[in-house]
Amino acid sequence: PSLQTGERVSLSLYYESLCPYCADFIVNKLSKIFQNRLIDVVDLRLIPWGNTHILPNSTWACQHGADECFLDVVDACAIRVWPEWTHFRFIHCVERLHLMGKHTEWRSCFTTLALDPTPLYNCYNYGLGYRLEKQYADETFALNPPHRFVPWVVVDGLPLQQDYQNFISYICKAYKGSSLPSACANPSSSYKVDYYESES
Repeated sequence: PSLQTGERVSLSLYYESLCPYCADFIVNKLSKIFQNRLIDVVDLRLIPWGNTHILPNSTWACQHGADECFLDVVDACAIRVWPEWTHFRFIHCVERLHLMGKHTEWRSCFTTLALDPTPLYNCYNYGLGYRLEKQYADETFALNPPHRFVPWVVVDGLPLQQDYQNFISYICKAYKGSSLPSACANPSSSYKVDYYESES
């Protein structure tokens, strides 16, 4: 049976494509929610903007240079043209390449994942990606409290701040459905958050 929208836990990741900490989180931590099926109770949103600034002439200054600006737009297009699991796999592939020092080989992810690149290229070439990025910029700038670093993880409106690597425990705490996902019942599949648990 499918979950009602109100039972799902919102999980938002504010990141930038060439941030090594973001790449590590996406590849080695966030991917766990697909492996342990926690994704079944989560609404996952990826927001590729991060610490980018808009200059007075309306151009963007990305923290890790022009390649990052380019790949942020590519990510925005991937999120638009492919469903959740597909665009996550693509972004995961690109970030894994980045961790290996090979982000310029990002196009190989189309072949690796057997994806038709045409929808993404159309999104990029016709300017939709830039409009999507502007929306992500507005959303990032509107964060309250403002993000202080990336990756910036928010669970059901709660910014996890420095405790972002324990996001699975926060998802389990926030879940209001009738049956607790098995990932929450198994301590080995989530990170212990002793100080958070002692507050409840």
